[in-house]
Amino acid sequence: MYYISDLLIPLLIFIILISIYFFRKKQGKNDNIIYYLTFIFYAFFWNMPAILQIILSPVFALIIVYFIRFKISTIQKNYLSYALLAHVVFFAFLMFTSINDEIRFDDVKNIRYQQVILKLKDIRDSQIAHRSVKGYFQNNWDSLVRFIETDSFTITQRKDSSILDKEMTKRYGGVKTYKDIIIIDTLGFIQVKDSLFGFDNRYEQMFYVPNAKDPKTKFELNAGFLNQNGIDIPVFEAKISKKVILHDQSINLVLKENQVQSVDGVNGRSLKIGSMNEVNTNGNWPKNYSKGN
Repeated sequence: MYYISDLLIPLLIFIILISIYFFRKKQGKNDNIIYYLTFIFYAFFWNMPAILQIILSPVFALIIVYFIRFKISTIQKNYLSYALLAHVVFFAFLMFTSINDEIRFDDVKNIRYQQVILKLKDIRDSQIAHRSVKGYFQNNWDSLVRFIETDSFTITQRKDSSILDKEMTKRYGGVKTYKDIIIIDTLGFIQVKDSLFGFDNRYEQMFYVPNAKDPKTKFELNAGFLNQNGIDIPVFEAKISKKVILHDQSINLVLKENQVQSVDGVNGRSLKIGSMNEVNTNGNWPKNYSKGN
């Protein structure tokens, strides 16, 4: 993003150079204003977004070639030829850094996305456990952590059996008739924490976004019910904006990442798991970021 504050230094250079030009002109010095305008252009050029630099660089090179060819003396041509050479080198540098910046951005993005995805998976597992015990998803972090620490799963055994169907036996004149039943026995209980995390206490920090500018930044958590065919079905969603994950990266590359629509990329402006608009507990990332999502 291009801010007005980025223009302050170039404007200051513009004022100084134009002042010097007119001051020397009053003293009878006939300086070529092209030199001054070149310095001024580079002052603004250096503070432009990379995309504008790449677009304007060949345009400015053509302007220099035009002045060398038609507008200035032989001595001045030598100076501008050096300027053109410097501009070509600078343009090559811009192209290299632009490509290199995208490669570095992708490396940082992939690492951070994978770290965020690991936490989103823990959140999903915790929410599914909460629903299986309580019947609904939790929309409060403290309550979800407390559930993990204090609640238990019921361990049951399910088996098929049959018993005498007295009514049918009586109907058939005493001929014994049986009916199938399912017997569910309670075998015991296991702590949610032990089942999901074992001896690992990472659930205590699972709601904090890794690599965020503020280490206390939390994932956005929502939960509720979605009515389908007259039935209220529990749903949840946990998400975090890409710009929070990539807060220290180029704003132009982050804006580009927000526009991604690809089977190999994370579509949209956020990394998220679950949905408040459909019955879905999956993440919105592709399999190349995480297996078994």
